[in-house]
Amino acid sequence: MKKSSVEQLILEILSKENTHLTSLQVFEEIRERLPAVNSSTVYRALERMSKRGIVSVSDIGTGAEVFEIVTTELHHHLVCQDCGRIITIGQEDVRAFFEVVEQKNDFKIITNHLILFGLCSECQKSDNLS
Repeated sequence: MKKSSVEQLILEILSKENTHLTSLQVFEEIRERLPAVNSSTVYRALERMSKRGIVSVSDIGTGAEVFEIVTTELHHHLVCQDCGRIITIGQEDVRAFFEVVEQKNDFKIITNHLILFGLCSECQKSDNLS
């Protein structure tokens, strides 16, 4: 089995899902099409693709790293600690924050995936009711 065929399937799956998937979820999707593939092959392919900047790897508080295809538009996420909802925000929403941090600390930020944890509006309402 060619490495490129596994990587191509990973790209298709992450593009189709347009979400964050664990390596196990990616493996399960690929195994449906390529029954001979094993989980370590998929994980190594994800690692290679991450190092090349094709996919990003993040910890969104689920207990397992998740992978997402890197797009040309930088974006970041707000993750609700109660319900797990993920809200995507654009680079323009954090640009000023990054600039202040860079200037204050004489530091160049190169992250392409910021994740902030908190409570979504629905969970805030629920917390206020109790």
